[in-house]
Amino acid sequence: MNDSKSALVTVSLWLVLLASAATNSVGQFVGMDYPFRMIAGAVSVVCIVLLVTRYLARRKA
Repeated sequence: MNDSKSALVTVSLWLVLLASAATNSVGQFVGMDYPFRMIAGAVSVVCIVLLVTRYLARRKA
């Protein structure tokens, strides 16, 4: 994967992480249902795992 695609994927993961974390955090106060908040939390966890995995892979290379 070239550098521009790699940077695009990383930035996209960060944006999705921020959006899902904000949804999870604010969801309780705006009356969002519990399952939707848990899905947002799961998306946040998946983004974190992918970002850490990408970081470690780049570090090894």
